[in-house]
Amino acid sequence: MSSNNETLRQIEDLVKSERVVLFMKGSRSFPQCGFSAAVVQILNSLLPEYKTVNVLSDPGIRQGVKDFSSWPTVPQLYIGGEFVGGSDIVRELYATGELQKKLQVEATAIEPPAVTVTATASQALRDALAEAGPDEHVHLAVSQGFEHELSLGPRRPGEIEVTSTGVTLLVDPLSAKRANGLTVDFVSGPDGSGFRMDNPNAPASVRPLGARDLKARLDAGEMAELYDVRTPDERARAHIQGSRMLDEEAVAHLDGLDRSTPIAFYCHHGQRSRAAAERFLALGFRDVYNLEGGIDAWSREVDPKVPRYS
Repeated sequence: MSSNNETLRQIEDLVKSERVVLFMKGSRSFPQCGFSAAVVQILNSLLPEYKTVNVLSDPGIRQGVKDFSSWPTVPQLYIGGEFVGGSDIVRELYATGELQKKLQVEATAIEPPAVTVTATASQALRDALAEAGPDEHVHLAVSQGFEHELSLGPRRPGEIEVTSTGVTLLVDPLSAKRANGLTVDFVSGPDGSGFRMDNPNAPASVRPLGARDLKARLDAGEMAELYDVRTPDERARAHIQGSRMLDEEAVAHLDGLDRSTPIAFYCHHGQRSRAAAERFLALGFRDVYNLEGGIDAWSREVDPKVPRYS
């Protein structure tokens, strides 16, 4: 379906009257897709003000901007009436400094982040590079939501080199600040092997813990504070040895603990305990865990002697 002439004139007037216009899904304060969020993040780092248009609020504009630019996707960035491109192009231009030139802002040098790669992670990465082609490199990305990604691929423009324990990581400029202080480790366990990221910049959140992982931590003495948030009747039917009821006495005990103490919660299937874990996270605890699947998962995966119930 093509756009009418009035819609196209409206878009043309807008991109000519505003120096910087971003057609996006959502708004600057609340992007509603990851691609739009990525462009907003870049523009926010460079400009105090710019115009955004939420294409989700007007189907005519959503189709019209695609027809106007002959570009099939959103977001779309215009600078000085000129169509610049979508998310991937904007990211590339930002990395090379070309976007800063178009916006007539000074490109500031980005400090390389301090990243620590453990010996086991270094070996795993070097093994992966040995199996890859000669032009492959290790790339590290940290999203706004602090999801961490390690990948292999060719060098990209504007990436920052960081070397630790004999391995060079290429970090994109948008990830550099969020990656500062990151430790990359490689761990093996009953649930498989993989990289583990410890990022001091990430906001605290409740961490999911599998039944087998909880068993390993209990056996190693790493989880002394395990709390059962179920009712007394449920606890009488089945409980995890070493745990204690989350009653008033337990809450008073928790209140006296150092906020860096690891604490874990469980219930029947994991929903009530997650709510309890969120409550203690809000009280300042930073190392908070929830047993995924609850005591039912414990019975199935760890100790079948613990009765299951409905």
